[in-house]
Amino acid sequence: MSADPGAGDLTDAGGVADRLTGLVQALRAHGLGIGPGETVDAGQALEVLGFTDRERMREGLAATLLHQEGHRALFDRVFDLYFPRGVGIPDGPQPDAGTPDTAELRDRLVAALAAGDQALLGQLAAEAVGALGGFGSTPGADGWSSYQTLNRLRPETLLVRVRAAVRAERAGRSGGGGGSGRGGGSRGSEGTAEFTDRLEDDEIRRRIEAFRERVRTEARRRVAERQGTDRVARRAVGGTAESVDFLLAGRAQLDELRRTVRPLARKLATRLAARRRKAARGSIDLRRTLRGSLSTGGVPMRPVLRRRRPGRPELVLLCDVSGSVAGFANFTMLLVQALHDQFSKVRVFAFVNRVDEVTRLVARASADPAGLGERVLAEATLTSWHGQSDYGTALGEFAERYADAVGPRSVVFVLGDARTNMSDPNLPALKTIADRARRVYWLNPEQPALWQTGDSVALTYAGLVEMHPCRNARQLGELIARLLPV
Repeated sequence: MSADPGAGDLTDAGGVADRLTGLVQALRAHGLGIGPGETVDAGQALEVLGFTDRERMREGLAATLLHQEGHRALFDRVFDLYFPRGVGIPDGPQPDAGTPDTAELRDRLVAALAAGDQALLGQLAAEAVGALGGFGSTPGADGWSSYQTLNRLRPETLLVRVRAAVRAERAGRSGGGGGSGRGGGSRGSEGTAEFTDRLEDDEIRRRIEAFRERVRTEARRRVAERQGTDRVARRAVGGTAESVDFLLAGRAQLDELRRTVRPLARKLATRLAARRRKAARGSIDLRRTLRGSLSTGGVPMRPVLRRRRPGRPELVLLCDVSGSVAGFANFTMLLVQALHDQFSKVRVFAFVNRVDEVTRLVARASADPAGLGERVLAEATLTSWHGQSDYGTALGEFAERYADAVGPRSVVFVLGDARTNMSDPNLPALKTIADRARRVYWLNPEQPALWQTGDSVALTYAGLVEMHPCRNARQLGELIARLLPV
């Protein structure tokens, strides 16, 4: 495999420009705001840094192209496609055409992880993908799968073996006397040893996860050589946290989303404050403007504006917390709680087939945002005789029990996929809520193509209130900033 970081064409100015513009376009496709200025800066950085040190190139491009730390993981994955470590089949020993020796590969992986040998770990990742990741009519003929590779190699199960190898190596360096030096100590030394063990295990887990990422990178590189770098960079690379589909997000992605709540809330608060300042100026008062123009010969030099009385809206959230939409609802509740200073009053209600107010639970969520969903399901009364969502019953109960929560200054956001499990949608209840509120918006995490399919009554509800698709955090932020009155 060629070791040239640019796959053999970095000495050609056109090849460098093509790779750089491809990198930028792929990052833009994932929602990163990179303009011509940043692209020019990146090109100048490459001219200064040169192409002999791939990691220096990576850092230089990241410094010139990125604006947020949270985008670095996406950048690294795309960079590895456009500026790979090499091309083709890696140099070195290749596995036989028969059944690969997984046990032998795992033994070598344990030794490399214990030693922290980055070069050897990179070689083992390439060997693992070649031996275990190929699929198709013949090995490696149709493609490579990192999932298949990792499922067969199972590096996450090697923690105990790597730990033993690390301790054996440390004992050998110390002359073999006293083992780990943890016996016969005081209670304080025992506590120190336990803390050291935890740090050691965390470091091993970090090395294992880094190796797993190497395997993913190698598989993507091989697929990109066959299918095209641009296509793989757009379709096979996971996007940023704010672009993850709520309905498809796993636990790790939801955890990452929660970490974006505070930065997103600060950005939205800035936008709302700017809109509020602009709206406070009001419209032109024509009579006072013309009266003031008498002193300038009838020329209105100084327009007089009608001053609006400042006022913040009341916000009501009505959230479906059942099934796959629970992640969407939980993230929105956390975001609204982080934005509570922007509203005069915030009340949050959750439902499955019954409605209960959870404002107090959401207010306490800053201490443990990951546990919000579990606390809501455990402490609130959300179900009756079955556990399936029933929008009609929930809307009816809300209109009956919590009518005082909605008034002329209230903006109501209903969060859910509008799938009623074939029950009555109860349109009169939604109309009652819409008549009492200032505005009602329905945010639906499903794509519009699925509305009114199966048990969905999304378009039926959309006839009464505004319904907007809201599939990820980026869309949610844009909708909140645009729809909230000031």
